[in-house]
Amino acid sequence: MKRILVIKITSLGDMAHTLPLIWDLRHAYPEAKIDWVADASCADIPRWTVGVDRVISPPLRGYKKSKQWKDLRAILAAVRELRREKYDVVLDVHGVYKSAIVGWLARTRRRFGYAAKHLGEARAEMFYTDIFAPHGDATARHKMRLVCAKALGYELDPKEHYELRIPAPAAPLNTDGVPRAMLFHATSLEIKKWPPERWIAVGRELTARGYRVQLPWGSPAEKEQSEVLARGIPDAEVLPKMTITECAQRVAAADLVIGTDTGFVHLAHALGKPSVMLFTATSREHFGISEPGRAVSIGNEGVVPDVPEVIGAIDQVTGRVGSPAAV
Repeated sequence: MKRILVIKITSLGDMAHTLPLIWDLRHAYPEAKIDWVADASCADIPRWTVGVDRVISPPLRGYKKSKQWKDLRAILAAVRELRREKYDVVLDVHGVYKSAIVGWLARTRRRFGYAAKHLGEARAEMFYTDIFAPHGDATARHKMRLVCAKALGYELDPKEHYELRIPAPAAPLNTDGVPRAMLFHATSLEIKKWPPERWIAVGRELTARGYRVQLPWGSPAEKEQSEVLARGIPDAEVLPKMTITECAQRVAAADLVIGTDTGFVHLAHALGKPSVMLFTATSREHFGISEPGRAVSIGNEGVVPDVPEVIGAIDQVTGRVGSPAAV
């Protein structure tokens, strides 16, 4: 095996989900080059991933929104970059038309993808030469690992491994010795949000324990919500508008991360940060994070966690009640 192409195009959380698969491939085929196709809006995590040779990042989302010629030119350039190399195998672990077409454009004789019943767009199956084996009720992360191991015939390590190298910030962060807790309250869907009054209650408890709460945001509406929460949490900090890299650097510097089922909380887990993920509308079993003493998910689809549950989860990942010294 000389060169492998992995296709996972969006979104930020799915990029983090794919990291254990990259580790598996790198250790099963240490001499192979591994390329990754990801949308330009989500390509930072692939670029930070240890063991990825090339990241091919067409601005598919950008072109869909703008229909600008510059984005179309960038997509065509990405296709040329894709076709520069021949691949022993292409692994489409995304499973929609756009990812299947990317695989079809690649120079390869073997293109693996999910069976139609598991695809977001069933007819994408026509672009594959081989179909992944059934994966049962595996989690989002384990599903990718399982089907690729079965397809290529290598042994799967029971443990999930993550290896990232995030660029260092221009100046050191959090140099005052006060531990930071980042609260990722924003999410793409209204039904995935947790009530503001509960965020404030958790923020107040964290402040009482000696943390300084940091509130990130990505849009004017999210900034407004961060400001509402900050007014209820003593000494809370509404962070400035950040790039994905700048936010990732803040996550890497944090002592605790709490948030909904969203990309940066999955990134926090991948970075080994004490993390609590809150579920209200999606499946905790399928998308959640779990590692004893470090990461825990609470709530579930249709089951909204209350404040005591979140505080209990914080106690689990920080190792003690009260002082954050054990974080």
